[in-house]
Amino acid sequence: MSAARNPVGSSGPRRSSPRRSPAPGRRRTDARDTAQGEAEAFATRLPAGFVLGVSTSAFQVEGGSHDGGRTLSVWDDFSHQPGRIRGGATADVAADHFHRVSEDVALLATLGAESYSFSFGWPRLQPGGAGSLNRDGIAFYDRLLDELLAAGISPMATLFHWDTPVELRGGWLNRDTANRFGDYAYEVGEQFGDRIDRWVTLHEPATVMLNGYALGMHAPGGTALFDALPAGHHQLVGHGLAVQALRAASVTGEVGIANAYSPVSPVTASDDDVAFAALYDIVHNTMFGDAVLRGSYPPVPDEFQRLLRPLVEAPEGDLVIIRQPLDFYGIDYLAPTRIASGAGGQVSPDGEASALTSLPFHVAPWPEFDRTGSGRPNAPEFLGVALTELAARYGEALPPVFVTEGGVGLADRVELDAETGAPRVRDGARIDYLTSHVAAALDAVAPGGPAAAVHLRGYYIRSLLDGFEWAAGYGERFGLVHVDFTTRDRTPKQSFEWVQRVLEARS
Repeated sequence: MSAARNPVGSSGPRRSSPRRSPAPGRRRTDARDTAQGEAEAFATRLPAGFVLGVSTSAFQVEGGSHDGGRTLSVWDDFSHQPGRIRGGATADVAADHFHRVSEDVALLATLGAESYSFSFGWPRLQPGGAGSLNRDGIAFYDRLLDELLAAGISPMATLFHWDTPVELRGGWLNRDTANRFGDYAYEVGEQFGDRIDRWVTLHEPATVMLNGYALGMHAPGGTALFDALPAGHHQLVGHGLAVQALRAASVTGEVGIANAYSPVSPVTASDDDVAFAALYDIVHNTMFGDAVLRGSYPPVPDEFQRLLRPLVEAPEGDLVIIRQPLDFYGIDYLAPTRIASGAGGQVSPDGEASALTSLPFHVAPWPEFDRTGSGRPNAPEFLGVALTELAARYGEALPPVFVTEGGVGLADRVELDAETGAPRVRDGARIDYLTSHVAAALDAVAPGGPAAAVHLRGYYIRSLLDGFEWAAGYGERFGLVHVDFTTRDRTPKQSFEWVQRVLEARS
């Protein structure tokens, strides 16, 4: 495909420009024809068998926080603490997916979704984090899975997406939570193992460790800095136990893990910038990938031996548990990271000072890139860098890869179409973001590309629905479907229509 016909491009981030509403008549028809042509051209970029899916997570969309026997998670507790969440928001109702599951599966069917990635709510399925599964929780996920399969949609299910039951004291700092997680995985595998095509054990253990236990920006709000490393290690032990449990439960689907991955660069070539960038790369990226794929933690430079002692002194038996054969490896990519020495004036995503200010290094801006609505650099080419780094570091140890989460937060709003009066949400910047990021990934793994050795099997769009965006509350919208958080009415966005056209063109 020539560059002129390729709406995706491969030369870096596309700069979004305002999109004008077409005038009635011929121009409207032309706009629709153009959109259809661009979607069809994009569809030709997707290899046969490449999955273009959509995702959600339980805590972000389900609501029903006290319904059906569900108990509380650390995020319920955290979000009800004053000052934790932007605007004082909670996820008590969220997108109300718990009560609107059939409506949302119908949206997936209308979209023509190939695959849907969701998470089981641990406190909904196993209240208290121990014992038998909850009958009402089973009924909810039975209904979801049966309706997905009836619509011809392939399920991908995550066992843990941050909603640790509050009863598990100490959370992931307590090694026993890993054992409880393994028990939970077996129960869930026994119950649903014949209907799920892909299983993800953990969603972004690095984010849980760093934001939740080290920096205080996420639940449970710990500010232990490098003393939070056991929370990462115990999650990884839990992952290994969960893989063993799923295999013992004879699940029919593939099994993998998903971690946030951010390519890391020093701001300058100074010794301090380079050293701190390497340190950040260890705690964000390589301690998780190396343990899972190599069965060891990465080498630790002498100057950081004390800080990273839990990695240096990790029991060999734990590393054997962690390294389990996997069917795929998932990465969630949002942006690259630049590191500079010195504390800097750092704030959390909601604008509040955080434990980041206690560190001897800081995350520096990328002035050469536009910023997304979430304030992150819009740098699609670094998704290609991420895949290239994985290929170089892990070689044949790297199983097939999915981008298990990619998307952009925007300040989307509903407008009434001037001609028809129908509600519309124009989010062309999201279409630009998705096309440029998928293209960067495909370019990287194409024959002759820098990550050609990577078997890239798919890309999951975050998210089907607008939902609770963690510390940002409802101030960011990632969905292909707009949710009115007063009425919970759903309005498919322009990006929903674009994905629908792409998937139609593939069929």
